[in-house]
Amino acid sequence: MANSKSAIKRIKIAERNRMRNKIYKSAVRTLMKKYFQAVEQYASDPTPEAMETVDKAMRVAYSKIDKAVKRKVFHRNNGARKKARLAKALKKVETTAS
Repeated sequence: MANSKSAIKRIKIAERNRMRNKIYKSAVRTLMKKYFQAVEQYASDPTPEAMETVDKAMRVAYSKIDKAVKRKVFHRNNGARKKARLAKALKKVETTAS
């Protein structure tokens, strides 16, 4: 247990930041899963509507990743790697479809 006021304050701040980071990380994981599901659906049925769903899911996921990087939840290289992984999944589907 912390003995000083400053140590108690640091514990509170660390817990607050941990919860905030957890929210961002969870949201990014969820949006990435939704994106991969949309890409999978597009791969099985390549229609313009499915592509619109993929584009929307990508925009939302990219936005959340960028916000997490801006707020220092992720390192910028980690954010770039996640975005590259999303783009790679779509690229793979598009090359096999054509």
